[in-house]
Amino acid sequence: MIVADRRYVVHMPDNLPMDAAAPLLCAGITVFAPMKDNKMLESPGKKLGVVGLGGLGHVAEKFGKAFGLHVTVISTSPSKEAEAKKCLGADVFIVSTDRKQMKVIVM
Repeated sequence: MIVADRRYVVHMPDNLPMDAAAPLLCAGITVFAPMKDNKMLESPGKKLGVVGLGGLGHVAEKFGKAFGLHVTVISTSPSKEAEAKKCLGADVFIVSTDRKQMKVIVM
């Protein structure tokens, strides 16, 4: 038996296929829970930093934009900038191996 904390239980529409819902139940809750716990979802415009644009990073960025957050993606791969900005809607993309870019965000 699986028991879930009621704070993180939501109704899944009947017309949502299980293969589309499944990622939301694993990767989705992994990034959603900290956003909710830190009250990120209550105030559109707050800033969200996403480190890495792998599976969890994709979900975090999508959730962040869906909740009206200002999303900054930090990645070691400059080649992911177009995907982060054009496909997923990142507001800012920073290459963590670029000292100049990292220095700007630290200051």
